Amino acid sequence: MADTYWGNQTETTTFLLLGFGDLPALQMLSFLLFLVIYIATVAGNTLIVALVVTDQHLHTPMYFFLGNLSSLETCYTSTILPRMLASILTGDKTISFNGCFTQVYFFGALASTECYLLAAMSYDRYLAICKPLHYSALMSTKFCFQLAAGSWLNGFLATAVFVLFMSQLIYCGPNIIDHFYCDPVPLIKLACGDKHQMILLDFIMACVFTLPPFLLTLISYVCIIANILRIPSTTGRQKAFSTCSSHLIVVTIFYGAIMTAYMLLKVKTLIILNKVLSLCYTVLTPLANPLIYSLRNREFKEALSKALIKYVAFLRKQREW
Repeated sequence: MADTYWGNQTETTTFLLLGFGDLPALQMLSFLLFLVIYIATVAGNTLIVALVVTDQHLHTPMYFFLGNLSSLETCYTSTILPRMLASILTGDKTISFNGCFTQVYFFGALASTECYLLAAMSYDRYLAICKPLHYSALMSTKFCFQLAAGSWLNGFLATAVFVLFMSQLIYCGPNIIDHFYCDPVPLIKLACGDKHQMILLDFIMACVFTLPPFLLTLISYVCIIANILRIPSTTGRQKAFSTCSSHLIVVTIFYGAIMTAYMLLKVKTLIILNKVLSLCYTVLTPLANPLIYSLRNREFKEALSKALIKYVAFLRKQREW
């Protein structure tokens, strides 16, 4: 009888993303702010990928993973910001059923992939600092490709199964999502009928794709810090810590924001804080990555300087012709 009842309801074809509410006075300011962030994010991460590909000195495991991370961040922010910008500019907060689930899929797949890529990068730093004599043999080109490919494939395949099950739910009631993107948890709560199994599956997926890589990252940095503290010279400790400090900052921002945001999902009174934290790992982290890695990395700054010198020389030749 329950199935018959829900089947007689009109199924939802669109969802309404409330975003940050109606703020007409701040509409143009917020649009310009997010537009600048999006352009800077795409430009910064694309620059990192281009330098990693073209500069021979950056053809190392650390920069290979950094290139993967920058490619991911470009895609990651592109699943959220263009739709948000269009909503702010036009005032149309609706998103189609297919569009919402497409966003859920790419958001989930890329977030899962990022967790494992960050873990792979921390493992790379662990080998470089704690086992330097065996680093080249352990972190071979083949192994790097396997780690990166495994991260991408696991994230996209597992999320595809999750979204496939999620799309089988019937949506016939409220269609309002109090968020600026299609977050899986509030979306599942809008479904009609029994959704406890789907909530359980979402919890299991979140644990599988956050806890193991987080624990691996945590263990790697505990070993790294312990090893650095055993270095007798201050210069040696500073040099060793500088090779992993940028990655540690990114990991702290990403996991700190995402874990706190998901713990606040059940607290309705803190929904605004939840949205702000969600901005940290969906918008600000992709923007911060190129800034953190470029400003704190000597090799990257040297590669950028060489690229700029070559570009200026190319422009001079063009003018002479």
